Amino acid sequence: MKTINCNGKLIDLSTPKIMGILNLTPDSFFDGGKYQNEKSIIEKVDKMINEGATFIDVGAYSSRPNAIHISEEEELKRLIPTLKLLFKTFPELLISVDTFRSKVALASVENGACMINDISAGEMDEKMFETVAKLQVPYILMHMKGTPQNMYKNPTYENIILEIMSYFSEKIYQLRKLGLNDLIIDVGFGFGKTLEHNYQLLQNLDYFKHLNIPILTGISRKSMLQKPLNITADEALNATTVANTIALLKGSSILRVHDVKEAVEAVKITSLLNQ
Repeated sequence: MKTINCNGKLIDLSTPKIMGILNLTPDSFFDGGKYQNEKSIIEKVDKMINEGATFIDVGAYSSRPNAIHISEEEELKRLIPTLKLLFKTFPELLISVDTFRSKVALASVENGACMINDISAGEMDEKMFETVAKLQVPYILMHMKGTPQNMYKNPTYENIILEIMSYFSEKIYQLRKLGLNDLIIDVGFGFGKTLEHNYQLLQNLDYFKHLNIPILTGISRKSMLQKPLNITADEALNATTVANTIALLKGSSILRVHDVKEAVEAVKITSLLNQ
């Protein structure tokens, strides 16, 4: 049985769980700028909880291609008041914070977060691994080639599956040596990958089950779904559900999504195949 410990609660991932996205950034690719006041934040989170989200992933740094780099102070200024608000309004809520900065990770956990979601897997802050190991919180490590500012510039791989597998093996070894137990991997759809790379990863997602670590898939409304269909992010809900269904059949334990209800339905339907 795959379990992770969040604030003393054991979460069983043998049935896939849903992580709802709360973007506090003004420039995220899909819902940037929508959640800038307390009322809109509480309404959005309440809706995601009622629709079946187990986790809420709060992000204050936009990692879309060409995103504007913001300071640590600005990230904390966006993030901490929201964490306090959520913790006060929903005391039982399992909050993940999407950050690559160790100081932000520490401040987040001190203000109620129970999980850290790092797009850089420690590459953008050398203190991140020791920080999460000391905090003993579940840690999502994502593969990204480059940074959000340059990751789209001609990413190349000799064998993308083997390279990412090797990358995770090394990172997992380092984190285990530091004594961190609860790890989750994310292959990083769209982060330093071409359209072809993304579909190679989706097709071979089950290969990463060999690592014996839960897999998180974050594919919601991304350009890899928009481009083949010539649609916008606003029109990509159906394509997201199709991709999420494939990810579930390939062994994903967590789906990180903008649309919780549809993802919960995908989990319910695919789980009937495993009975």
